Amino acid sequence: MAAPSISDIQVIQDLAIVVLVALGMALVFRWLRQPLLIGYIIAGIIIGPYTPPTSLIQYPDVLNALADLGIVFLLFAVGLEYPISRLRAVGGKSLVIALAEALSTFAAGFLVGEAFGFPYWDSLFIGLAISVTSTVILSSALEEIGVLRSGDATLVLGITVVEDVITVTILGILQSAASTGHLSPLEIAGSIGLVVAFIAAALVIGPRTISPLIDRVRQAERSELFLFAILGVAFGLAFISSHIGISIATGAFLAGVLVAESNSQALAHEMMAPLKELFGAIFFVSMGALMDVALLPAYLLPIAAFLATAFGVKLAATYLASRQQKVAGPEARRTALTLSASGGELSIVVAKGGSDVSATGPFVLPFIGALTVVTTILAPFLIRYAWRRPTPAKAEAAPPAEPVPDPA
Repeated sequence: MAAPSISDIQVIQDLAIVVLVALGMALVFRWLRQPLLIGYIIAGIIIGPYTPPTSLIQYPDVLNALADLGIVFLLFAVGLEYPISRLRAVGGKSLVIALAEALSTFAAGFLVGEAFGFPYWDSLFIGLAISVTSTVILSSALEEIGVLRSGDATLVLGITVVEDVITVTILGILQSAASTGHLSPLEIAGSIGLVVAFIAAALVIGPRTISPLIDRVRQAERSELFLFAILGVAFGLAFISSHIGISIATGAFLAGVLVAESNSQALAHEMMAPLKELFGAIFFVSMGALMDVALLPAYLLPIAAFLATAFGVKLAATYLASRQQKVAGPEARRTALTLSASGGELSIVVAKGGSDVSATGPFVLPFIGALTVVTTILAPFLIRYAWRRPTPAKAEAAPPAEPVPDPA
């Protein structure tokens, strides 16, 4: 048997470095009790081609391919949490609040980018990146403080469901429009029509074809066949969406929704969990490696401005929309604070999406990476603060006691 070529060995070396450095940083950040996402991004920066004295990675193109795999697994796993029944059940309040909060933050982010003189497409993709809240970080923080399954968390989780759908849809529209290089009204309409048609076709045809097929395969009671089936759906829809000019994230997300619509959601979730964790970690390491952090010092003021804008606009828009929807004041304030720390896994996916269609400059990926790291650190503290229990000192004062009559 022929010995493996040097390129084969170097690719294996690259993969070994990615996995081992990711493991090391994961252990460190677990010990520090910080989100592992940050550790993975830092691991990528350490091994990447932009970190002196030399890159530990021989083939950056391999990292790009791994990142695309990571997007498919991440977004499929997100979609797997949202069967169509759950999307219908999020309620009118969640829909209105999410639309108001996400779209206003997206618009504000775009205007801030324009004010700093950023290129048009850079401003659009950064605006979209700051408009989303991390479902993973939010859910983890709510579970840690013991309120994830409480009735009070229903509104917040419903808003994040709609947010995820909005972000994936707008990303598909931006990538489709970016392929033409401009955003004329006709191009906007065409891009929206293409994305809506693809989503509608998937959600109308899929539950009648793909979902029953998944159940049929599960009945064979062969785990490898079932795994091939769900991966085939994930990569198949990701390929179709990419082929027609829409983000692979859109196709992968819809694939997850269709598998979730079957009776095999629990088994699919169980089988995908380790793959999602593995390729999700590799995705964030790959993104860190592709970030030229040397560009960041020139953008410290814009980074601060975007952070302040994201926090302020999300806080105000969520609170005002909640009150408009007759949400009580205390719950509206808690919801607004919980959702005010933007960023997370989908923000990095948005950054990668802009880079994939050559719509954004080289600074956008590290720029959004820096925003994500900061908001990922802040989010758990904001959530704990928002859901803190009132102390006795802050409890409502008891009414004064009736004066005791003088026995005399």
